[in-house]
Amino acid sequence: MKHIPVCAFLLVIVLLMACHSSSGNLRQHGKDTAVVDLNQPHLPAFKHNPEFRHQVKREPVAEYHEKTGNIAGDFTVRLYQTPKTMYFRLDIEWEGLPGSDTVKVPDIGTPPRPVLQKGSEKTSCIVGFLDNDNRFREQKLIHTKGNQLKITMLRHWIVTDSYRLVAE
Repeated sequence: MKHIPVCAFLLVIVLLMACHSSSGNLRQHGKDTAVVDLNQPHLPAFKHNPEFRHQVKREPVAEYHEKTGNIAGDFTVRLYQTPKTMYFRLDIEWEGLPGSDTVKVPDIGTPPRPVLQKGSEKTSCIVGFLDNDNRFREQKLIHTKGNQLKITMLRHWIVTDSYRLVAE
C-alpha cells in the first residue's frame, strides 16, 4: 500500500517530462501557444536596418512617367525617402490630379531597393522592391479607372523566422 503514492508520484513526473519540449525546435506564436517547425532550417539572425536614416534624399529614389496625351498633364509616380528607413512617400499626379500614399518595404537585412514598373494597363504603375535575389516583389498598383485615380494593395510581405519573404 505504501508503494501506490510513490508510483503515482513517479507517473506524474514521467508525464511532465514527456510533455516538456525543447525550446530549440519551437517557434512562438503569441504567449500561450507554440508550433513545432521542423521543416525550416535554423539560420543565424541577420542584421536589421537602422530604424531611421541619417540623411534623407530630397530627389526621388524612383520615378515612372507616362504620356497621356491630355493637355492637363501626364501620369507621373515618384517615390521619396522618409526619415524612417523602411518607409517611402509615394507622390502621384494624373492629368493634374494629385495623390499620395506611403509604402513600407520589409526589412530583409539589406538597404531597401524600391522599384516602380509599368503596369499591364494604360496609365498604371506597380510599386514594389527588389529582394536579396534581385527579384521584383510587387506591393501596390497605381492605376486609373474612368476618371478616378486608384491605389490598390496587391501583396503584403513579411519576413518569417527562416528569413524568407512570404506574401500575405
